[in-house]
Amino acid sequence: MRPPVHARIDLGALAHNLALARTAARGAKIMAIIKADAYGHGLVTVARALDADALGVARLDEALALREAGVTRRIAVLEGYTRRDELELLARHRLEPVVHQEGQIALLEEAEGVRLPAVWLKVDTGMHRLGFPPERARAAWARLDALRPRLGGIVLMSHLARADDRADETTAAQLARFDEAVGGLPGERAIANSGGLLGWPEARSDWARPGIMLYGVSPFHDQHASELGLRPVMTLCSRVIAVQSCKAGESVGYGGSYTCPTDMTIGVVAIGYGDGYPRQAPNGTPVLVNGRRAVLVGRVSMDMIMVDLRGHPPVQPGDPVVLWGEGLAVEEVARHAGTIPYDLLCGVSRRVPRVVAAPHARVVA
Repeated sequence: MRPPVHARIDLGALAHNLALARTAARGAKIMAIIKADAYGHGLVTVARALDADALGVARLDEALALREAGVTRRIAVLEGYTRRDELELLARHRLEPVVHQEGQIALLEEAEGVRLPAVWLKVDTGMHRLGFPPERARAAWARLDALRPRLGGIVLMSHLARADDRADETTAAQLARFDEAVGGLPGERAIANSGGLLGWPEARSDWARPGIMLYGVSPFHDQHASELGLRPVMTLCSRVIAVQSCKAGESVGYGGSYTCPTDMTIGVVAIGYGDGYPRQAPNGTPVLVNGRRAVLVGRVSMDMIMVDLRGHPPVQPGDPVVLWGEGLAVEEVARHAGTIPYDLLCGVSRRVPRVVAAPHARVVA
């Protein structure tokens, strides 16, 4: 039985989007970013499906889950480590931490028995979140270099803060700071995220780190995913569970936030904020009912929403509903809800099973 509320995961679209990333990278290696449960798509499922050169996760527990699932590919841990026991786990499981603080180097210097396949040295070129200031990058590199052969390699990296805005000069300034900070040092470079990869050719280096584009979402505010050739990987699906006839002047849902302007038919859909659908979604937020557009009316409940079925052919309980994905871009829903696509994708709750769209579809979570 397929649950009424489920997230359909299209692995063919995932492979297609990775191929676009490889084309844009022009020979650079790809670290596929799969943090936060692969942006809500299912960590292990996505990791196994992606033919990337390395995988990137935020935290150690995510990396350990991949190793326990039998994933042997290179894995970088973007937040690194703060304790000796974490460092030892990284070494035991051949994981590659990002080093962004002096204390991390000190721990590595003290842990004489620890050997790592590589570390990723992060330079803060303007994000001001993680990383060594540019003027301290060479000294940090020298301390790490002194630890060879316990380190298999040192990759130099930074993170772009505004690559999603191609008119903003911040990205060019960050790239210049990075070149000045690490120019002449040996080792591979890794700078471009999805926005950098697709919008800033000068950000291409030895590695690219696409994230949101892999899931079929545009990294840019002014360009749709379809215009970039990207395909949505997640389609959030449900069903109509009831059809109600309401009269003009009657209110719908909690708080009576919507009043029927005329006699109208309302569809009740099994989805709500308990599933990760945004509670703040206002009247007029689009959905697809039987492939046709309808709009949200009334307040989002924990388990249900109501939609306006005026102008639709007769709708029956059991008819399919798409909340976002194929046929309805998650970017559009996010704009209505006053948020970003990342928030919607990552917010799909664990009670919503992920169903792999493959020749032999299966429920994976």
